[in-house]
Amino acid sequence: MSGSTVKLYISRRTVLPDGLKSAILKVSDGKIEEIIVCSDDEEINEKLQKYRDIEHEDFGHLILMPGIVDSHVHLNEPGRSHWEGFWTATRAAAAGGVTTIIDMPLNSIPPTTTLKNLKIKARTAQNKIFVDVGFWGGVLPDNQVIKLKSLVEAGVVGFKCFLCPSGVEEFPHVNENDVKKALIELKDLNTVLAFHAECEVNGFPIEADEDPFDYHTYLKTRPPVMETEAIKIIVNLCKTFNCRCHIVHLSASEALNLIRKAKEQQLLLTAETCYHYLHFIAEKIPRSATQYKCCPPIRYSSNKEKLWSALKDGTLDMVVSDHSPCTEDLKKTGNFLKDWGGISSLQFGLSLFWSQSKMHGLSFQDIARLLCSAPAALCGLNNQKGSLRVGMDADFVIWDPEKTIEINQNGILHKNKITPYINETLFGKVYGTIVRGSFVYKNGEFCKEPMGQLLLRDTFISDLMN
Repeated sequence: MSGSTVKLYISRRTVLPDGLKSAILKVSDGKIEEIIVCSDDEEINEKLQKYRDIEHEDFGHLILMPGIVDSHVHLNEPGRSHWEGFWTATRAAAAGGVTTIIDMPLNSIPPTTTLKNLKIKARTAQNKIFVDVGFWGGVLPDNQVIKLKSLVEAGVVGFKCFLCPSGVEEFPHVNENDVKKALIELKDLNTVLAFHAECEVNGFPIEADEDPFDYHTYLKTRPPVMETEAIKIIVNLCKTFNCRCHIVHLSASEALNLIRKAKEQQLLLTAETCYHYLHFIAEKIPRSATQYKCCPPIRYSSNKEKLWSALKDGTLDMVVSDHSPCTEDLKKTGNFLKDWGGISSLQFGLSLFWSQSKMHGLSFQDIARLLCSAPAALCGLNNQKGSLRVGMDADFVIWDPEKTIEINQNGILHKNKITPYINETLFGKVYGTIVRGSFVYKNGEFCKEPMGQLLLRDTFISDLMN
């Protein structure tokens, strides 16, 4: 599934920054060397005569789009590799058109909070990844200045913190003073601080005394005010320190006006939401179906539609998976107050998003922006990943928006097959995924050896070899 260093990829529906066009992409040594826009098949054939000695692949009318950049994934290795791991997750990603994953700093042991821990994680990932993988660092109550700076120098894309308990004891949450200390140090490091934007307020989260097997009981324990109060804190910090801040997995539509006002003030604030908040509604979550449980929670149908509106008007910047898998025993009781909160969807994000977005009037350019270029920009990868431009990495997904897929357990490549998407029929079938000019996935088959790279500084990678 590999070949010469120069190749041509052709599609009559290529998602370029300025529109959907018929184009030939010339790829050399893993980069886009030339983009040749053609008016019709006759012009394509004329151009191919010029390049008749170069290997080419014509995808006809399949969509050729930038590879998806999923900036919110929990890979869990090392330490909880029985939940998920680099090999299984990156194969699942490749099958779903994801060419770049950014791994979150928690759920692995040790967490990515020091240079030493990053080295452990990077060494574990080497030779196991089918797509490119970058890393978030973590901010904890006891993070020292030197720890943050050394992680930036090693190449982490940014940092993540929790304003409420994270769910794992090795990654404690921070208070406002902890965040202030971190932002003082991060301000001059050209990086971003991402927030799990829920906080303890007015007695929430609470232990409800109602039926714990009813989803609505769980929903009452994590109301929208937990998100809105946290985002008020984040907006004030963003304004005070003039630092890049990012809100992960926004769920509550009540917080959208806070973000709109912050953007009107031109604060350096971005926000994401997730596939599950745009797909599911609380009204239809069955009793004891804890595969739907996540934090913050899936809310009601009116909330879902407001999130879609916020994507269309630019209030929300991107859509990610928050792929947060676990083993079956952590989801088995059906008790929404006790079972693990996390949803697995890494393999199916493009199909999930397209199935809903085609009903909400979004274009292929919108999809490329929300799933590819915006997450790449968040992570400082916008000169390398996320769009089809000359000089960029030749990372592509080729897919058929008219064909459907059915999600069943036999087809799931995640290490654990627990997901609320079982038996869903979705539009959008991935035909192939190309990373730096070579297929890593094509028509159900993978490249023989992992070809992904670690998105870290060259000096750090060299040091790993020693």
